[in-house]
Amino acid sequence: MNVNERKTYLTNMLYGKSVAVLGIGVSNLPLIDFLLSYGAKVCARDMKDREKLGGDLASELEEKGVKLICGENYLENITEDIVFRSPGIRFDKPTLLEAAKRGAKITSEMQLYFDITPAHNIGITGSDGKSTTTTVISKILEEDGKKTFLGGNIGFPLLPRVEQMDFCSYSVAELSSFQLHTMTKSPEIAVITNVTPNHLDYHLGMQEYIDAKANVMKYQDASSRVVLNWENPVTRELGKSAKGTVVYFSSKSVPDCENRVYEKDGTIYYNEEAILVSADIKIPGRHNVENYMAAIGALYGLVSTESIREVAKNFGGVAHRCQFVRELRGVKYYNSSIDSSPTRTAAALSNFPQKTIVLCGGYDKNIPFEPLAAPLCEKAKAVILCGATKDKIKNALINSDEYKNASEKPEIYETSDLAESVKIASQIARSGDIVLLSPACASFDAFKNFEERGNFFVSKVMEIE
Repeated sequence: MNVNERKTYLTNMLYGKSVAVLGIGVSNLPLIDFLLSYGAKVCARDMKDREKLGGDLASELEEKGVKLICGENYLENITEDIVFRSPGIRFDKPTLLEAAKRGAKITSEMQLYFDITPAHNIGITGSDGKSTTTTVISKILEEDGKKTFLGGNIGFPLLPRVEQMDFCSYSVAELSSFQLHTMTKSPEIAVITNVTPNHLDYHLGMQEYIDAKANVMKYQDASSRVVLNWENPVTRELGKSAKGTVVYFSSKSVPDCENRVYEKDGTIYYNEEAILVSADIKIPGRHNVENYMAAIGALYGLVSTESIREVAKNFGGVAHRCQFVRELRGVKYYNSSIDSSPTRTAAALSNFPQKTIVLCGGYDKNIPFEPLAAPLCEKAKAVILCGATKDKIKNALINSDEYKNASEKPEIYETSDLAESVKIASQIARSGDIVLLSPACASFDAFKNFEERGNFFVSKVMEIE
């Protein structure tokens, strides 16, 4: 849509209409302002009561003309014309289905953004690596001089910035399975880094989770491109249903396909063209080599090779992803709070040449921890557990063949919370050791999100004397 078409579309859709926004999180506040700017009558609904929401925020919203419905019954009696569903709220809740039967339009910030944006869209999803891959793609586009907007499940929401975009712009969106679950549009360029068990507390099963991820490519056409992980059985299979160009990447082998990104003698190639020396990538770890492969697959032909190389040499990584915190008495502390699954923790452990003291545990997403046992036995000097999953992780570890047969078993400590875990780590660590926060779990049992968890860890590490 051009500017006039977009304004007409939004005015016709929103002006004078009653609109419900479900969830008053930080990401939805810009959405509320955007809806108000087009004359919508906004009702913001949130599970938190007014006190937990924050009296100042509640008053600020009401001063703007927003109606508030807070508390346990916030989803009851939805009578609004349009409902913007937050990603964490399932589409099939009975009250939402009832609202749809009454004629309400159920949508989301990301769905509306994809409906109206004039920008070239690049969407990245996956169980692991999507934040780094998204950020790398964005930085390469910026380095190449492209007008770029980073958003989705990372950074600032995209919809409120749509009026700054034109047909030469690029939007780069990290997309979670929650956001993709009901999407009916796909980006021009899609990346799926991998698909492994995750968020099974939200999805009804593994197949629903896979189907949600696949929505990032489901609505593409012959002019589209999808970048997939050759080594991941799920994504390799998804490539068979692609409608456009398929690019596979692998750091372990040379994919047997027409378009491929692979490593040979320490250099990353796109087909037969050398693109990047792997050793030039500033952020450590084999998984980050794969993240750059995915980015190259997405951007090949759109940017110069020099732009890719420049970012690789200078980009130091995203906060909360193997982020160096401090060194004290010869002990190095790293924050990798983003690691919300066993595969992410396994990848984080592989970054370090030695065994680490690793802090694990958190919210229970009903995913199996048996795959974590081997990496912990191989790469952990000690495992310090807290949170709702500490017993599950402990049982998976001590019942594994790797643990039973290990000549040097990792020591296991159980604590009441993350603060105590940091304290224990600092007590048992010796000069030359590495302490790594890599929870293998989500944070929702104790923190709002992984950023808050990581910041808390950093603050406790900085308090150590």
